[in-house]
Amino acid sequence: MNVPKLRFKEFTDEWNFIELSKISSDISYGMGLPSKEYDGKNKYIRITDIDDSTNAYSNKNIVSPDGKLEDKYLVNNNDILFARTGASTGKAYLYNEKDGKLYFAGFLIRANIINHNSIFIFQQTKLNKYSKWIKIMSMRSGQPGINSQEYGAYKFSVTSKIEEDKIANFLSLLDKKIELQTKKIEDLKLYKKGLNKTIFKNCNNKYQISDIITEYNERTTINNQYEVLSSTANGIYLQSKYFNKQAASEDNTGYKIVPKNFITYRSMSDTGEFHFNIQNLIDYGIVSPAYPVFNIDENLVNKDYFVYYINENNEFKNRILSRKEGGTRYALSISKFKSIYAFLPSREEQNKLAKLLKNYNNKLEIEILKLYKLEQLKKGLMQKMFA
Repeated sequence: MNVPKLRFKEFTDEWNFIELSKISSDISYGMGLPSKEYDGKNKYIRITDIDDSTNAYSNKNIVSPDGKLEDKYLVNNNDILFARTGASTGKAYLYNEKDGKLYFAGFLIRANIINHNSIFIFQQTKLNKYSKWIKIMSMRSGQPGINSQEYGAYKFSVTSKIEEDKIANFLSLLDKKIELQTKKIEDLKLYKKGLNKTIFKNCNNKYQISDIITEYNERTTINNQYEVLSSTANGIYLQSKYFNKQAASEDNTGYKIVPKNFITYRSMSDTGEFHFNIQNLIDYGIVSPAYPVFNIDENLVNKDYFVYYINENNEFKNRILSRKEGGTRYALSISKFKSIYAFLPSREEQNKLAKLLKNYNNKLEIEILKLYKLEQLKKGLMQKMFA
């Protein structure tokens, strides 16, 4: 019997699968006009205007279509837009009245949902089943893509309108919680920008990095002597938990040892951004030989403040960039790093700021974890709520 694993108890009827073309009054391509500066009224939605994580319309770079406007390209209630070409093939957007007067561009396909709940249909574009279909259908020579006929043939799960409405309302409430939690995190990050102005305001004491840090070069003598670590832009992790499978070399003999509270970073970068992490997970971990490892003289500087400074101070990061050598990638060896200087506040001020930063970072981590749990909750429910 075709029924979901999880459903509201008052519903018992079997679900059906039906092609998109049979629940749409229109499946059509958008307009091929270029964009221009926003005219204050008419908005233009292109593939790049659909947020990759939320699938909402992004208002970060609002533009208008440049040319003759036709009503047939206006996005209306119950319209779902599908990206039809490029790496974003399959990305979808459901029209929201708060997004205003929208015209859709030519690399998007519109389906107007009839006789069914458009939110219920749209939510299915976030299922693994849909993602797998997109991957298979878009495998073509050259540029990946899916045309209107192919989208029209995709089968969505449908049930009674009453059940669809109830599921859609439930998932919309969950999406609202996720949206509010995301906004809370964005506000905290915005606060961080203002915080930086205060933190780096009275940095008058000049230090050569070579006077602050002590390089550490101990290496493993046997394979798997300690757990492998991943030092990333988002923090430091046990590689066994950060990746689904082992990403390091099978033989890690000769890897650098990172004692607890020592600092490490990836010495190569495609963007010129280098992120420094304090190893605070285990007594001893190991990283690739290409990762410098060092400790600092805490009689001179507060370690937590120092790591925040070298990660967040734009002037310091510009001095790092000035050390770039030839080639397409950026490199920051330990010797280059030691040649840079830093301007820091007094040790007493560093201590105060370190406490402030710790409280802020703890708060941010808690809110990020809440968002992660909400997203995982929805993901788990979605796989069970749809047949």
